[in-house]
Amino acid sequence: MNPLRWSFRVSLLAGFLVCAGLIGFALYAQYSLQMDPCPLCILQRVAFIALGLVFLVGGLHAPRGNGRWIYVALLALVALVGIGIAARHLWIQSLPLDQVPSCGAPLGYLLETRASNGGLIHVLLKVLTGSGECAKVQPILGLSMPWWSLIWFVLLGIWAVLAGLRRPLGAR
Repeated sequence: MNPLRWSFRVSLLAGFLVCAGLIGFALYAQYSLQMDPCPLCILQRVAFIALGLVFLVGGLHAPRGNGRWIYVALLALVALVGIGIAARHLWIQSLPLDQVPSCGAPLGYLLETRASNGGLIHVLLKVLTGSGECAKVQPILGLSMPWWSLIWFVLLGIWAVLAGLRRPLGAR
């Protein structure tokens, strides 16, 4: 079966399976390889989960005509958010040691106390500033986890656009 001829439904369900596999690997890396995720890694996981859910819903719905572009736009938007988070993480990892932000409170603590510290937006902004633990590089096959995330966000975003561009079977 040629992936370039897959239907919109099959393409989106394949995207969902890739996202599920990536989350599965992240959990394997955390629990088997002892690679504890930093707050930015957790945000990247959230973006992959969101991407996977949109792929799944779009694949199950499989709209015809212009309706498919709503899913493509949502997928591209989530992929761009993921790209932004991964790029920010890579930037923090590239900083000289004397410029790395200090380690802050754990994400769980920030979420528990979000009402007293300015709400969820404040927590998100705090996490995006990064912390010392986000600067730690743990390579997998020569690349750090944010590099792999960036690559996969780009590939999945392109995959979604290509799925939208494919002609439905039987169309001329």
